[in-house]
Amino acid sequence: MASPPKTSFTIGTRKSALALAQTHLVLDAIKKAYPDYEFKIFSQETAGDLNTVMPLKDFTTKNLWTEELEQHMIAGHVDFIAHSLKGGHLHSVIPHFYPASYSLPNSPDVPTLLPSTCTLGPTITREDSRDVLVVKQGLPYKSLAELPAGSVVGTSSVRRTAQLARKYPHLKVENVRGNLGTRLSKLDAEDSPFTCIILAAAGLLRLDLGDRITQYLDWENSGWLYAVGQGAIGIEIRAGDNVLLDILKKVEDRETTFAVLAERSLLRTLEGGCSAPLGVESEWVQTSAGRRLRMRSIVVSVDGKDCAEVELHGDVDSADQAEGFGVTVANALVADGAGAILEVIQQEKQSKENVTV
Repeated sequence: MASPPKTSFTIGTRKSALALAQTHLVLDAIKKAYPDYEFKIFSQETAGDLNTVMPLKDFTTKNLWTEELEQHMIAGHVDFIAHSLKGGHLHSVIPHFYPASYSLPNSPDVPTLLPSTCTLGPTITREDSRDVLVVKQGLPYKSLAELPAGSVVGTSSVRRTAQLARKYPHLKVENVRGNLGTRLSKLDAEDSPFTCIILAAAGLLRLDLGDRITQYLDWENSGWLYAVGQGAIGIEIRAGDNVLLDILKKVEDRETTFAVLAERSLLRTLEGGCSAPLGVESEWVQTSAGRRLRMRSIVVSVDGKDCAEVELHGDVDSADQAEGFGVTVANALVADGAGAILEVIQQEKQSKENVTV
C-alpha cells in the first residue's frame, strides 16, 4: 500500500535576522502554492557566524555558512535549507537546478563544494542584486565620488576592495565583518574609523533598512559590478528528492534561475570564489531577436591596476543554455586578460599558504 504524500517539512537556516527573513520569503512562496502543507524552521549558527573577526579570504574552509546545516539535512533532521546564493557563500558551487546533460568545454575540473548527496533547487524571484554605499550617520556625502581622499571604506570583500582600488584609489579600505546590524553599529559608533561601508542592497531591503542606503552602485553610475548570485536565495535539498523538487518548481522564477545559473557557470569556469575579484551584472533585455540575457563581467587585480571586462548577450531558454552562456562569458574574459590576473592571485595565495605551513 502506497504511503501518503509528505506534507510536513523542516527547513534549516542560520540564526541571523537576514537568514531568517530570507527563509520566510521562501516559506511564504511555498505556502501560497501549498496552503495545506506544514513547515517548521530549524536555525543554528555556522562557522562564518561564530568567527566575525577573521577576513573571509583567510578562512581555509569554503562553505562557512552551510556546512553544519548540510550535515543536518544529510542526517534527515531537516528537509531543505535556505541561504544566500551570493558568491562567497557557496563559492564555486554551481546549482544543478535540473538534470542537465551539458558538459563544460575546456573548463577546469573544479570539485563541487556541495556534498554529493545534496543539490540546489530552483529559486524564487531575485531581490535587487546591486551593492550599495552606506555612509555613517551625520556625514554629508551622497556618493563614492564625493568621499574625500583618505576616507575609510569598510568591507571584507576582495571583489569590492579591487573595484575600489580601480575606480577610487584615493580611498582607504579596512576589514569589517558581522551581520548587518553589527556592521551598521560599527559604522555609526562614535569612535568608528569608517566613513562608510559597502553592503548588498538585498540584505538591507529584506530587513526594511532601505533608508540606510546612500547610493546604489552599478555599472552606469559608478562602473561597479556585484557578486555572482547576489540577491538570490539558494534552496538546497537532498539529491534525488523529487517531492521537494516538484514543490520548488511551482514557486520558481525561471529568469532568476537561469541568470544565476549562468553566473555560477562563469564562476566555476574561472575557478572563482570568495578570494577572486570577479563582478557581474545580469539583466534580461528585450531585443529584436527576443528576450535575451545580457551579462557584464569584470575581473580586477587586487591592486586595481589590471582588469578584464566584457559585455555579452545570450539566448538563454534552458538550464543547459544558461551554463553554456556562462562558459562563453568566462572564455571572453580570459581572452581579455582575466586568466593572467587570476593566475597571479592564485600564486600569491599559494605563497601565503606555504609560509603559513
